[in-house]
Amino acid sequence: MHSVGFGQPLLWLRRGWNDLLRCPLPGLAHGAVAALFGLAVLWWARDDFWIMAGAFSGFLIVAPIVATGLYAISRALQRGGQPGLTDALRVWRTRDPRLMHFGLLLGLAGTGWVFTSASMITSFTEVPITRPLDFLRFVVAQDRSWLFEAWLMLGGVLAAPVFASSVVAIPLLLDRKATVLQAVLTSWDAVLASPGPLALWAALLMGLSLLGMASLLLGLVVVAPWLAHASWHAYCDLVHPAGEAEAADTL
Repeated sequence: MHSVGFGQPLLWLRRGWNDLLRCPLPGLAHGAVAALFGLAVLWWARDDFWIMAGAFSGFLIVAPIVATGLYAISRALQRGGQPGLTDALRVWRTRDPRLMHFGLLLGLAGTGWVFTSASMITSFTEVPITRPLDFLRFVVAQDRSWLFEAWLMLGGVLAAPVFASSVVAIPLLLDRKATVLQAVLTSWDAVLASPGPLALWAALLMGLSLLGMASLLLGLVVVAPWLAHASWHAYCDLVHPAGEAEAADTL
């Protein structure tokens, strides 16, 4: 396991952006699907806050699994190949049970957050929270309560172990014949070796994802594949020998 400096997350973003420019079609296709999914959720759950919250929480948590094909694109580019959309789709034709199992675990984590969140909000509000507008009026804009701040803190506390378990786990499962447990433990080792830089990386992932969503989800067309490619390079720096990671900048 390799420790990294605070500037490394910005380098991962730069490498990821270069990968997107070099092979744009697979990434933009993934991003378009993500944006269309988000728009469908907004329309479907426009009057039901908890369905909307659950769908978007699940999307953020499971997104690294969905991006597995883009990790394969970055790996091929790193090796000097000329990959295309079929290379990204080929990953799913293998029906790797490890990816399915890990995706199920992430989905369960997202479900747990939604139920915990709903329990907290309904326990400390005097009116039922059913619509998105209710959440904005009685939780976010409520100046006589710290409920929204506490809700955000709880989300951060619950998200931290999920991030630590998955930050390099999925690229590792793609790249090596490791078990899900080995991938999760490796991911935790990476976080423990570089806690500060990876905290910054988590903040960048969340911040850019929220920006993509705030632009009527259209920003996800670019942000989603950009972060996916960048995550591959994070894996390379944190898990691969240093020489292999450095070689990525020369391709």
